Amino acid sequence: MPERITILGDGAMATVCSILLTQGGHDVTMWGAFEESIERLMQNRENARLLKGVRVPEPVRLTANDDDCFGGADGRGATMILSAIPTQYVRSVWKRLRPHVPKGVPIVSVAKGIEIDTLLRPSQVIADVISPGVKSDWPLVVLSGPNIAAEIAKYLPATAVAACDDETVCTRVQAAFSTQWFRVYTNTDVTGVEIAGATKNVIAIAAGILDGLAAGNNAKAALVTRGLVEITRLGVAMGANESTFNGLAGVGDLITTCVSPEGRNRTVGEQLGKGRKLEDILNSMDSVAEGVPTTRAVKQLAARYNVEMPITESVYSVLFENKDVLEALTELMTRQPKPERTEA
Repeated sequence: MPERITILGDGAMATVCSILLTQGGHDVTMWGAFEESIERLMQNRENARLLKGVRVPEPVRLTANDDDCFGGADGRGATMILSAIPTQYVRSVWKRLRPHVPKGVPIVSVAKGIEIDTLLRPSQVIADVISPGVKSDWPLVVLSGPNIAAEIAKYLPATAVAACDDETVCTRVQAAFSTQWFRVYTNTDVTGVEIAGATKNVIAIAAGILDGLAAGNNAKAALVTRGLVEITRLGVAMGANESTFNGLAGVGDLITTCVSPEGRNRTVGEQLGKGRKLEDILNSMDSVAEGVPTTRAVKQLAARYNVEMPITESVYSVLFENKDVLEALTELMTRQPKPERTEA
């Protein structure tokens, strides 16, 4: 059954989701926070800044108007909302739109990060804004996985997982997003899926540093393996299922993010490995590297839950303490010898 879906955001993931959902026969509205960005999209339907050559489908209604963003093309209200807002801006956007949100519709979050000030996951931030202190009247779903936007835009095959504690809603989201080239699985471990999506970005920065240092494939394999162990332990300590980290949202997303040249967080790390300063790297990027602020948050979560995360500690020291990348790598390689443990 076709849905009326409002996409919040006009970035790369919002754009590819508009393609997915339109192909599925849904009525799609895309809202952007800045009128000038939406006006540029209206002129040629191309997200030239983030996905050059990729067009927002003609049926997608574009708006920067808060008052009518949750109304479909026929004037009826949205039956589903997709939140494609970078993590650190989720709270401000949802506060802005809160008076207009239709009651009880499923909200799907694709952000991958942790809010710095509160250490909340994106879906928790949304819940905190729309129904503070009480159980949300809006079903919250997390959609995550190995999803490089540029590949999805080229109709290359990809998979994702939709996580929600309500299996009926989960199945509905699965149906809405599934196409012949985009396969969606379901899961009830919201915490695990969301923590995996956030923490893998920290490991991806480390992977990029290795690339920048030309450290080789052996080093990359070791990093991905030990990185997975590290993020799994944090997830389990926070109440997630260990098995989730062995699935698409965990090892699947981790592999893609650590090897793809399109990965923003890996790219940040690669530039650091080549000697560039973090500030210069971020200033030169058109898109948001969620892993940079997330590294701060994950370090705090590791301390809160008493989880040892040496790779995260090393990335933090490079990003925020100006530690030399070779020194950080040497410290990791010369840690106290110990047996290999892979269990959480």
